[in-house]
Amino acid sequence: MIDVLGLNKRYGDFTAVRELSFAVQPGEVLGLVGPNGAGKTTTLRCLAGIIPANGGTIRIGEAVLAQDPVAAKRQLAFFSDEPRLFDYLTVRQHLAFVARIYGVADHEALAGPLLEELEIADKADQLPGELSRGMKQKLAIACGLLHAPRVIFFDEPLTGLDPLGIRRMKDSIRKRASEGAAIVLSSHLLHLLEEVCSHVLILKKGEKIAHGTLADVSAQFANGETGVSLEEIFIRATGGTEG
Repeated sequence: MIDVLGLNKRYGDFTAVRELSFAVQPGEVLGLVGPNGAGKTTTLRCLAGIIPANGGTIRIGEAVLAQDPVAAKRQLAFFSDEPRLFDYLTVRQHLAFVARIYGVADHEALAGPLLEELEIADKADQLPGELSRGMKQKLAIACGLLHAPRVIFFDEPLTGLDPLGIRRMKDSIRKRASEGAAIVLSSHLLHLLEEVCSHVLILKKGEKIAHGTLADVSAQFANGETGVSLEEIFIRATGGTEG
């Protein structure tokens, strides 16, 4: 579903991502982790087609992103840690607008359950300025899920959510994976990744240092110990340093 081969991204003389290759299959949730500046957000933005890669191949489903960006982007949703909304559209109007862009027929039948799932149905006629930070995030997620994307990228999706909202978001991620979506989730909340991810990819200074199932990566760095947390695995894998 997601195939990345030899991804490179440079900013001038600085290489943010170097020769990165990995794949995510339908139903898998990949946790993308690394110290600050490791290249996680850059990687996600390249995969979503928000910024161009300098080299490598990104395939979303059957579409090569560089060759057919529209076909690739129609299959995906990207959620940043800062929701981008229109000041003068209500919650309901945001969903109607997104439905027109993606050609979603009878969108109201889909929008209602989404708003209920994300617990924002009672805000349907409110403007973004009337919503809390967490509610804005939920609205952005509802808009992104409306066209039933097969590929979903989350960059710190829980920012601004309260504990109940975090639980609902974890349930939503699991639900989409069970329905066959391929999901990449970047977060510093390693306990979250441990709960919802089937696989993990650890980056440091733009390079892959570990990739595989949670069990495989844990075994690689556990030194024969049992019950080692993902946080401890992360510290051992990255040397406990920034960069």
